[in-house]
Amino acid sequence: MPSSCDPQYAPAGDVGAALMLIDSRLKGIHDGRTETDPEQQALTDQFLASLGPEGAADVLDGACTLVYMFMVWLRRVHEDQGKDVIEYVVPTLVAALRMMPKSVGPEAIPTMTGLVVAAGTGLSPSLWRTQYGPWTENEMKPLEATVFLLAEHINRIADDPDFATRIITEALSELGED
Repeated sequence: MPSSCDPQYAPAGDVGAALMLIDSRLKGIHDGRTETDPEQQALTDQFLASLGPEGAADVLDGACTLVYMFMVWLRRVHEDQGKDVIEYVVPTLVAALRMMPKSVGPEAIPTMTGLVVAAGTGLSPSLWRTQYGPWTENEMKPLEATVFLLAEHINRIADDPDFATRIITEALSELGED
């Protein structure tokens, strides 16, 4: 019997917009910027504001879809090596989130960990999170950090700074062709 958190019941959201935001962060880090560029942040804020509440909710669902897609890829890679994705990805993620106290409060770490574990076990992160009420403003930066860290983890495994973005872009292209 399928779970109520089965991905088939989850909205995919605006994966393209979520990916664009994460890719921008990845490129900023690889260009040597450790702090968010105020001009870039203003443009991002303006873009998100232009979407309105429904559009912003779609980007939020898109970010959760990215978590799911990244964890599916990571699960396959780890299983090919006889390893458990939860055992190898979650501790690294938690350690990285703990090193980001300005963006990620300690109270958000269990939620972000839960999202990743849900995705790693084949559940929709979006539907899993919805069980606990609406998203809070304090969870937005931790969610962005979680997606970023998963993408960066994939990029390091692949030894390619654009790999995570490319696998999602290719998956979206294949969907568009169907």
